[in-house]
Amino acid sequence: MSEFKFEITAALGILSEGTKGWQKEVNMVSWNERSPKLDIRDWGPEHAKMGKGITLNREEWQKLKEILNQLDLESE
Repeated sequence: MSEFKFEITAALGILSEGTKGWQKEVNMVSWNERSPKLDIRDWGPEHAKMGKGITLNREEWQKLKEILNQLDLESE
């Protein structure tokens, strides 16, 4: 398996924390020295390990924001 590089360029927030110290985070991440993208995933302590997640480019991020803004969370 080929090695990949990542750099968290901006920590935007923590959505939740598990009992073993893992946190679901929203960050801007540069993968393999490319331009940063919005990234949502679980991270282990010290960002030593990561879980599966989702990475969105700017257009996807904006569309997701529009969809979330339209939701009525009170009726859920």
